[in-house]
Amino acid sequence: MLSARPVPSNSPSKMKTIYFVRHGESESNINGLISGAEDDVRLTPSGIAQAKKTGQDLKDKNIQLIVCSPMIRALETARCIAKEIGFKPEQIVTTALFIERSYGIYSGRPSDKFRNDYASGKVHKSVETEEQMYHRFKRALAWLSRLKEDRIVVVSHGGASRAIRVIKNDLHHSEMYKLDSFGNAEIYEFNL
Repeated sequence: MLSARPVPSNSPSKMKTIYFVRHGESESNINGLISGAEDDVRLTPSGIAQAKKTGQDLKDKNIQLIVCSPMIRALETARCIAKEIGFKPEQIVTTALFIERSYGIYSGRPSDKFRNDYASGKVHKSVETEEQMYHRFKRALAWLSRLKEDRIVVVSHGGASRAIRVIKNDLHHSEMYKLDSFGNAEIYEFNL
């Protein structure tokens, strides 16, 4: 995999089409566990099938680049997509900008514990805040905007799907978890 490095765009204001994809179903998803940046899990067989189907859906989109989180579930998804669209897997660019939210002490634990603490306003300090996520994904989108490619698949995570939609809809970061997470291997198309 290539490491993340911005490539200056040759066209100063050309619009980019981004196909954001949440990773396929992971082992944590089926076990009801929080799977943050600290918990690197694989896709299930169903998750692999979902990723292949997403690749088929993207086949005629003239994808020029695949960017992904370096986490295993995102990489496996990106590789399945690459295979389906005829993109060389070794040319996938990974960047920690698109990694999942850090859930600290909640990673690998039942998701109900985090949800209950979140609802009561007692989230442990080890968790990446919504404001921190918001600023990280603002940087991630700015980085994408500097790439030379104009049709890009980004494979990331559920938390990223919320952060990006908050940014794209010009909402305050506190609105992030009022949005539903995307389904596994779901595509969100937007322009930069």
